[in-house]
Amino acid sequence: MSLSPRSPSPSPSASPRRRVAVTGASGLIGSALARSLRADGHEVVTLVRRPARGAHEVEWDPKRQYVDVAGLAGCDAVVHLAGAGVGDRRWTEAYKREIRDSRVLGTAAVAEAVASLDAPPEVLVCGTALGYYGDTGTRAVDESAPAGDGFLPSVCVEWEEAAAAAEEAGVRVAYARTGLVVAARGGAWGRLFPLFRAGLGGRLGHGGQYWSFIALHDEVAALRHLLDTPDLSGPFNLTAPEPVTNREVTAAMGRVLRRPAVLHVPAPALRLALGDFAHDVLGSQRVLPRRLLDSGFRFAFPTVDAAIRAAA
Repeated sequence: MSLSPRSPSPSPSASPRRRVAVTGASGLIGSALARSLRADGHEVVTLVRRPARGAHEVEWDPKRQYVDVAGLAGCDAVVHLAGAGVGDRRWTEAYKREIRDSRVLGTAAVAEAVASLDAPPEVLVCGTALGYYGDTGTRAVDESAPAGDGFLPSVCVEWEEAAAAAEEAGVRVAYARTGLVVAARGGAWGRLFPLFRAGLGGRLGHGGQYWSFIALHDEVAALRHLLDTPDLSGPFNLTAPEPVTNREVTAAMGRVLRRPAVLHVPAPALRLALGDFAHDVLGSQRVLPRRLLDSGFRFAFPTVDAAIRAAA
């Protein structure tokens, strides 16, 4: 299956048109992935939470663990990216349940639907998160590290386990543990750009916590690399090879955008504004993409300055 974003649009004889189903296709990563696939001539089927409006949509309801399985027939690959935004709202107990359920129940629904097909797709790429590792401090970790402690690590473990039905059906399953995606609009980083452009950016807490980031372009390229490479399965860290501290991110944002970045948001203020989520904002994740690099993937924007310039 040739789905490389760097290759020219395929001709019918060189690279057949593929049918790829995507959940979360309206989100930051999903929409960029869908555009990339369509630009190369592939058919994208999106899973929607309403009645389908044509052959390019499939109705599903992750809370009820329902997928219109017939709509997935003929798909060569499925990319599952849906889930409630981790940083979208204050973490109340109710919203923490929504974060968990949207990922675990949704993944189980997709995996079971894939497994039930007479001719399952070749591959399921399941988007998960670097939250799997918890707070690593200054210690660099790769995919061989165990799960950390706390809410997000426990969610990530259940999230990945929920894809078991697809693996048991013989489908190749790759887990894309994604870092902070650098994009000017959408996602956590999208909230930083307006602040820094207005000269209101600054470090968060003490600033020494590591941020493992990835440019949106590289995120899409890595997902397509996982789709395209037949022997890749299991967890892959989708994060640039040079994690940086929040202090370094602050300096880079000011440098690239040519704006002052001298403000400081103290930890108590973050805890007051964000509740339990502040623990993850102030926590440190120094995560390396060892398996991705070993598989031959090369980053177009490996440094934080390059990633910010690509997004600005």
